[in-house]
Amino acid sequence: MNQLSKDKTILLLVFLVIMWGVNWPLTKIGLQYAPPLLFAGLRTFFGGIILLLLALPRYKSLRLKETWPIYLVSAFLNIVLYYGLMTFGLLYTPAGLFSAVVFLQPVLLGVFSWLWLGESMHPRKMFGLLLGFLGVAVICAFGIIGHASVIGIGLALGTALSWAFGTVYMKRISERVDSLWVVSLQQTIGGLLLTGSGAFIENWSDIVWDLSFILNLLFISIFVIALGWLTYFVLIGSGEASKVGAYTFLIPLISNIASVIFLDEQFTFNLVVGLVFILFSIYLVNVKSRRERSLIAS
Repeated sequence: MNQLSKDKTILLLVFLVIMWGVNWPLTKIGLQYAPPLLFAGLRTFFGGIILLLLALPRYKSLRLKETWPIYLVSAFLNIVLYYGLMTFGLLYTPAGLFSAVVFLQPVLLGVFSWLWLGESMHPRKMFGLLLGFLGVAVICAFGIIGHASVIGIGLALGTALSWAFGTVYMKRISERVDSLWVVSLQQTIGGLLLTGSGAFIENWSDIVWDLSFILNLLFISIFVIALGWLTYFVLIGSGEASKVGAYTFLIPLISNIASVIFLDEQFTFNLVVGLVFILFSIYLVNVKSRRERSLIAS
């Protein structure tokens, strides 16, 4: 993929962090109207269909005979495992603790990108990633109450691993597939599998199809799932995965602020402290070392 301009990168990052941040409280609201697996399947499937309609004019770039394994692997890692493990994990673990463990992902992504993508890794960058994770943990600390099982923690770690592996995989195949097609098909395939699983385990009659749920479902499908994952793929494909991953530390902050606004949850000092850690983390991960600046200058 081509490199993005600085302004475009900033705009895409802002959009992604806001959309994926509000996703958590919106999902919490949506679960009042629908069972978890069916809700996860419907929103990813509808998001995939929306992108498929946009991708159809580029049908020549699909090359399904050559690339179908890529779409299946991407759907399994980024949709089925990620949303499936997340859905069941939240049944066993408090949301604050679960999200804190899931956002170990940028740290895992930094290590995996160093091992398999050849991205740079140095003590300052690793410290920045760990500091960002600490910031997320501080933000989520007030939610770490109630029963937390070993199964729930394991599912949270599995969610983080699937997201990290899926991101590295997307980065590796970014030159081999069309970005719009891979995102649309991973959503559609993953959505079908999740919906099918939900139809087997849950009951369609438990969905309350009122206007609030429909608007919630449409917003998540269009902006969070369809455009959010497409934006994430474009950012990962055009830059260092570990640096993009560092900005995702801001997502729990936005999620908590949105929960304060829309769900009347309590604003805490944790948010301020966590934000300071996260901003310093992003600086450490993205600032170039003296050696890197000299190489660019030469």
